[in-house]
Amino acid sequence: MAFPERFSNLPEYAFPRLRALLDSHPAGGEAISMTIGEPRHPMPDFVGPILAQNLDGFAKYPPNDGTPELLAAIAAWVQRRYGVTLSANQIMALNGTREGLFNASVALCPESKAGKRPVILMPNPFYQVYAVAALAMGAEPVYVPATAATGFLPDYAGLPRDILDRTAIAYLCSPANPQGAVASTDYWADLLVLAEKHDFRIFADECYAEIYRNAPPPGILAVAQTIGADPERALTFHSLSKRSNLPGLRSGFVAGGVQSMARIRQLRAFAGAPLPLPIQKVSQAAWEDEAHVTASRALYAEKFDLADRIFSGIQGYQSPEAGFFLWLSVQDGEDAALKLWQETGVRVLPGAYLSRDVAGENPGAGYIRVALVAPKEETQRGLTLLRDCLYGQGD
Repeated sequence: MAFPERFSNLPEYAFPRLRALLDSHPAGGEAISMTIGEPRHPMPDFVGPILAQNLDGFAKYPPNDGTPELLAAIAAWVQRRYGVTLSANQIMALNGTREGLFNASVALCPESKAGKRPVILMPNPFYQVYAVAALAMGAEPVYVPATAATGFLPDYAGLPRDILDRTAIAYLCSPANPQGAVASTDYWADLLVLAEKHDFRIFADECYAEIYRNAPPPGILAVAQTIGADPERALTFHSLSKRSNLPGLRSGFVAGGVQSMARIRQLRAFAGAPLPLPIQKVSQAAWEDEAHVTASRALYAEKFDLADRIFSGIQGYQSPEAGFFLWLSVQDGEDAALKLWQETGVRVLPGAYLSRDVAGENPGAGYIRVALVAPKEETQRGLTLLRDCLYGQGD
């Protein structure tokens, strides 16, 4: 029986790969998981009551694009947060933002660009759904280094002209997963100008936008509005997983130009997985409320400060601007993760598992990703063990 070849070069996904690396070895202490970006702060207290009040909604087919009330709540949040006015037909609720990041490529990537195979750009390292979306569409994924030398954001403008002329879509995550770098207003503006010059769309993965230390990260829709960019150039993707500590709700949204959204909505009508009505009700309440977001952000701020104190003086440590990961420099990410597990019981993710080899180099190989999602005391214990094991700088 034949199988498709387009996915034949996919590596094992990061977490099965991590289990294969670690699980045949005993832990060197009580297990502390700092691998997956699964928020563990309290979820909003209104979730349970709203679900209970709307259980009968599970007996009904939900609207594909989102209820009018949910779309209005999202539009109101975008207006408050970014000063951008969106109509209902510029928004669609998502059954988890990963779904949207994939299906937007299915809906919007052309079969050819400039008469040739289209290109989809993505930072390296990156959220792995970007690559699968490119391969599913028969596009050429181009992995662009996002390293310390580039401010941990990809330098798309530095690519050869023939690559840019074939580019159909450019993914950009800001705040970046895993490095926590934030695309500035100027960065977004320059990328929008580049997209206009070479006629491609930008998929802005802004799922970590509400977890920041000082100033709120700029958003692509606001920058596009300010510079008068074509609304069809940019789509933004947001999630309640990180913002509201609701990863199991599988709820987010995509927003962009009317024409782009019409094609994404059309695909959903044929092949979609709309959010159940009770989930849409909870999502509406979450987008309408900021108190729980502010409280959660304060908890992350405490852990940012904790990490800064624990790693103070360690060469190469860089405090993240936003998001909830540390991107720590080590000699070899796999060796460091295995040593840490065997000697302390702390689990972290090798950076190479989030990257691709390009010309024999993997920009994540000399890093580990550490998620600051656990309660403060557990985070402090894990970070201290990590520091003492890998950097030898105990108190």
